[in-house]
Amino acid sequence: MASSKQYLDFILEQLSSLKNITYRAMMGEYIIYYQGKIVGGIYDDRFLVKPTKSAVAMMPNATMELPYKGAKEMLLVDEVDNREFLKELLEVMYDELPAPKRKK
Repeated sequence: MASSKQYLDFILEQLSSLKNITYRAMMGEYIIYYQGKIVGGIYDDRFLVKPTKSAVAMMPNATMELPYKGAKEMLLVDEVDNREFLKELLEVMYDELPAPKRKK
């Protein structure tokens, strides 16, 4: 099942207090970037983030879910209605995320 543009728009609105939030459509899903780094994505209308130490610490009871078959597990963000929580989550994750790969 592909994610809806409406759910993407909702998540982008929830993250609107952060600068440099971008996304890229990929096979019916959406990859979410924060300041050029991949933080997670929208998969089957679920907001999933990379399981960094900070993200796990902020969401100790979050379930690990597969974004798609064959992928690594990611953390399911349940508190998508809480803008302040989402802002803090992405900010604390940022330093732990790998730098973007250089294009050849």
